[in-house]
Amino acid sequence: MQQNGATAVSANVGQKKKKSTRWKQVTQNWELYLLIAPAFFYFLIFHYGPMYGIQIAFKNFIPAKGIWGSPWVGFDHFTRFFDSYYFWDLLWNTLSISLYELAVGFPLPIILALAFNEIRTGFFKKSVQTVTYAPHFISMVVMAGIIITFLSPSTGIINHIVQWFGFEPINFLTDPKWFKTMYVLSGVWQGTGWGTIIYLAALSGVDPQLHEAAIVDGASRWQRILNINIPAILPTITILMILNMGGILGVGYEKILLLQNSLNMSSSDVISTFVYRSGLVDAQYSFSTAVGLFNSVINAALLIIVNQIARKTSENSLW
Repeated sequence: MQQNGATAVSANVGQKKKKSTRWKQVTQNWELYLLIAPAFFYFLIFHYGPMYGIQIAFKNFIPAKGIWGSPWVGFDHFTRFFDSYYFWDLLWNTLSISLYELAVGFPLPIILALAFNEIRTGFFKKSVQTVTYAPHFISMVVMAGIIITFLSPSTGIINHIVQWFGFEPINFLTDPKWFKTMYVLSGVWQGTGWGTIIYLAALSGVDPQLHEAAIVDGASRWQRILNINIPAILPTITILMILNMGGILGVGYEKILLLQNSLNMSSSDVISTFVYRSGLVDAQYSFSTAVGLFNSVINAALLIIVNQIARKTSENSLW
């Protein structure tokens, strides 16, 4: 009994010491905690706070009764969405655009960063980087206007080039089979240059002595890229791939809504545009919340699965 009492007392003393040590660390580094406080409260208020409203996905939400007063309906909204005739079309459009974007858009920043890293002329390198970064700062509305202007069947520069080669003009904006290509390639043009920044940062950490030793051993530039540069950025590639896979169903609605019309709807309607239309336009709040929650759960599950695979197959993972 005395030994048990002594053990309990020592455990309590140990816990108190840990608490005092942690509080001492907080007080000693209060500037750092103050610096992170705005970001912490931002996520707490605008990202975690709204999660309180997720419960309306399981209710028949009536604004007059509020969230708590609305009756529970369980998984009725999910069942309605899964049984609907448009479920598979929405899922296919979302998946196909995401995978298309991943296949085309993910490798290009890596290739461009490796190319930038090999440029030795400072002025030329900075000029090319500026040109490739610039589209990132174009707003989505302006970007949609540029796409519509360039792809116009009568006045668009793309169709002028098509006609110059002797072909008939193509109505890219109304033909469903061209929508996904138009969406993905415009996104690649806008984001590729900006995506190279993180890879260039990783490449800047490569020890120059490795390249010098490889040159002495007779390695070509291509061999140095394959055996030094790519392994150096491989952890970054893995982390970004995991994050991209976690957002595979997260196709944004902004650009799609700006380019969408009744003629290309069969190819352009994705889950996010459906949530916008059913929630804000048709005021089906509970149903749209259920669809959005389904989308988020699938993305979270994919993020966890891909992270587990990456952790088992390599030493790089998010956690």
